[in-house]
Amino acid sequence: MKTAYTDEHARAGIDAPLPEIETFANQYPGYEIQIAIPEFTSVCPKTGLPDFGKLTLTYTPDKKCLELKSLKMYALAYRNLGIFYENVVNRFLRDVVAAAEPVSARVIGEFRPRGGLESRVTAAWNREHGFGVSEQTAEGGVQ
Repeated sequence: MKTAYTDEHARAGIDAPLPEIETFANQYPGYEIQIAIPEFTSVCPKTGLPDFGKLTLTYTPDKKCLELKSLKMYALAYRNLGIFYENVVNRFLRDVVAAAEPVSARVIGEFRPRGGLESRVTAAWNREHGFGVSEQTAEGGVQ
């Protein structure tokens, strides 16, 4: 008999403690920063199997920029965390927005094939509309 996915599986990792993302004062207005994490890893909360992917964060800073070493340590903390792809991308975005308070931000997760399926998850945030993905952001543009 197969074990069904549970609400516990669905919530796994969403509120797990992770390292703080540090920031520093931004010196310039009106530009965009893109950070790629090409060797991202986490764990499937149901099977315990490793998940591999690439996360790409694009954000327009306001008063704060993300400090890269702390962002790296934050990303590495997912390595042993049981969490679904969709939750990885949305949690990552939520934590970046909380830390940096940017003008806008978008996270794209491109996860390696498992069982013949490759997944791409996009989540976006901006000051005007909050969290959500529009057609424009889903195709790669920032709203």
